Amino acid sequence: MEAFVHIAAAAGLTGDEAKAASAAGSAGFAYGLAAIGPGIGIGYLVGKSVEAMARQPEAAGMVRTTMFLGIAFTEALALIGFVVFILIGL
Repeated sequence: MEAFVHIAAAAGLTGDEAKAASAAGSAGFAYGLAAIGPGIGIGYLVGKSVEAMARQPEAAGMVRTTMFLGIAFTEALALIGFVVFILIGL
């Protein structure tokens, strides 16, 4: 957090402006970190699902359903990160 305050001060902001910019910067950084995990997880999940459907086309319906459930649960992590982003920013 201190790094963001120093960056804001270097940009010419003072006092409350620097603190507000610091909070916004750290909240954005936190959301960026929170979005990395779900992004990797969804990419891995979809890749493996496509691989499973290519190996056993007759099971594609069940694999697709399971894939969408996994995507929904993984995406919930990104949404939780977004809520934390909003709470930190306020």
